[in-house]
Amino acid sequence: MYDFLWNAASFIVALGLLITAHEYGHFYVARRCGVRVERFSIGFGKALWRRTGKDGTEYVVAMIPLGGYVKMLDERVDEVPEAQKDQAFNRKSVWARIAIVAAGPIANFIFAVIALYIMYLIGVPSMKPVIDGTRENSPAAVIAVTEPMQILAVSGQKVRNWEEVNLALVGHIGDDSLSLTVAPLMRLEGQGGDERTFTLDTRSWRFDPERESPIATLGLDMLRQEILPKVASVTKGSAAEAAGVREGDEIIGIDGVSYGGWEWFVSTIQASANKTIALTVKRDGEQLVLSATPKAGKGPDGKEIGLIGIMPAASELPEAMRIQLQYGVLDSLAVAADKTWQLTVVSFKMIGKLFTGDVSVKNLSGPISIAQGAGNSANYGLVYFLGFLALISVNLGIINLLPLPVLDGGHLLYYFVEVITGKPVSEKVQEIGFRFGAALLLMLMSIALFNDFARL
Repeated sequence: MYDFLWNAASFIVALGLLITAHEYGHFYVARRCGVRVERFSIGFGKALWRRTGKDGTEYVVAMIPLGGYVKMLDERVDEVPEAQKDQAFNRKSVWARIAIVAAGPIANFIFAVIALYIMYLIGVPSMKPVIDGTRENSPAAVIAVTEPMQILAVSGQKVRNWEEVNLALVGHIGDDSLSLTVAPLMRLEGQGGDERTFTLDTRSWRFDPERESPIATLGLDMLRQEILPKVASVTKGSAAEAAGVREGDEIIGIDGVSYGGWEWFVSTIQASANKTIALTVKRDGEQLVLSATPKAGKGPDGKEIGLIGIMPAASELPEAMRIQLQYGVLDSLAVAADKTWQLTVVSFKMIGKLFTGDVSVKNLSGPISIAQGAGNSANYGLVYFLGFLALISVNLGIINLLPLPVLDGGHLLYYFVEVITGKPVSEKVQEIGFRFGAALLLMLMSIALFNDFARL
């Protein structure tokens, strides 16, 4: 219940901020173009709070936080007094209408830059993208790794941490090849070594972004912390807590079989759903045999697996592996703008790959997945929540630019047709377009919601 409430609260905060930014973009430019704004609403349905400003605009916060709108004076919607007709949206030039409609998505991109700017001012603790091997018969097998090597660039795009590597790789789904620039970690520490670029054949590279990491499926072995046979934490309400497992316990074995590594431990537990096992641990120099019954849960493939609720301890990575992505007042702005551009490019690529079939519609996410993402990022702290806001804001801006008549992009399409032809698109054509756009959008939303429920 706590997770649900936390995710819901984080989702409402995130969506509220993003909707406010989007609608304020429309509101601000409309006012600058001389259009009278009658209502600025965050949310739909019954008003929870309302106030009329000195400018005559009614400001509203409504009950359903799944959108918002800016109601402008418009002769196509209501009768407008003669004295106010010059303030009506439909009386403005086509370029003014284009500016007003485009301002919403543009505001989302600006919001993303601001969120990332604050994030980089605060600083993001990260790990350098270092690999210690590659897997046979994988696209990355062409890279001969004899010592830890840091990934410096993906197809010419510089990367500083694993998140940036992941983002860059996702943009190459469906491509025939990509390149990785790597260098021995010691060279970056001033001890010599050469930078090399390898071209990877990715024609047979396929994976599910929802379940698999592009890094692992490409065949790259990340240099990780060594997982120790020691309990770092025990999940509340878990099978381990019920069995009496404590933080600091050393795992000795299961059912008389000696501990064979963390992967062995996980696979043994997963195969023991609802089965009682004898878990041997060492505590204060004394061996104890605890009776535990792993709870049944669903694995990534939907099959039943056992879950015990233990988080293992891990060894410390060298300090040279750590990196703090933190910049000054001016540099943070440049880095934030560049990161927003990268997110935008990758998002457009992914939309294109949905149409080409390189990315499955199963990867579409709806409000439930977004709520979980909001809650998880908020759990990690402010800098991660800001990064999440930037990502969703960019996607919201892009979605609204799609040429579907019910979205901003559809309105822009009509206005650009008007620019070319010199006359507005007929009401009949617009109505047909709106019906088609609404049907397509409803279909996409239904698929996204279905995917959300399937992941639960």
